[in-house]
Parts: sequence; structure tokens; C-alpha cells
Amino acid sequence: MQLPTAVTALSALAHGRRLAVFRLLVRAGPDGVAAGDIAREIGVLPNTLSTHLTILGHAGLIASRREGRSVIYIAHYPGTRDLLEFLVSDCCGGRPEICAPLIDIADQSRCSTPTPEALDA
Repeated sequence: MQLPTAVTALSALAHGRRLAVFRLLVRAGPDGVAAGDIAREIGVLPNTLSTHLTILGHAGLIASRREGRSVIYIAHYPGTRDLLEFLVSDCCGGRPEICAPLIDIADQSRCSTPTPEALDA
């Protein structure tokens, strides 16, 4: 991943509601979540959600598919993996054991979705 692409992805995640959408989709896995369900879960109006989804999509962090009348959004794992690899590629100075604890922390962490009020803080 090139620096401009990483900046775009990080900028997309630098908003509380977009980060909440992204985390929701990562947790949902390949089944994804319908747009209406995302809006209800995150507590945003559909037109506002549409803007957030567009930004996340342009950043390569989410994708969508149509199922009947619904649009299902999913986390785009290759884009997410590229961003994470970009972030940790230089941090370890050639010593991957330094970053290895991050995997343990992620496995043990069971973070819940923040409330809509917390997202506006």
C-alpha cells in the first residue's frame, strides 16, 4: 500500500460513525449487513449513512453487493489487511516479535460498539 492510499483509509476511519460502521462490518464477517440495519445500529439517517459508506468504499475498506432490494455491505478484508500491513511494516524495525502481542490483544479484546452519543464526542 502506498502512503496516499493509507492516508485515505486512515482519514476514512478518523470519524467516529465511520469507524463504528467499519467495526460493525468486520464483526459481521462475509455475511455483511444491510444498509438499513447499519443505519439503525449506528443511529444515523440513511442519507448520512450513504455518505459514510461512500467514503469507506472509496478508501477500499468496504464493498457491497445487491441481494434483491437490499444492498449488503461487507468489510473489504484485502484492503484492511493492506492498511494493517502498511502500519506495522516499519514499526517493528525488522523485529516481528515486537508486533506479535497485537494479535494476542486482538484475540482477547471483545470491544463493543460504542453508543451513538459516544460517537459524537
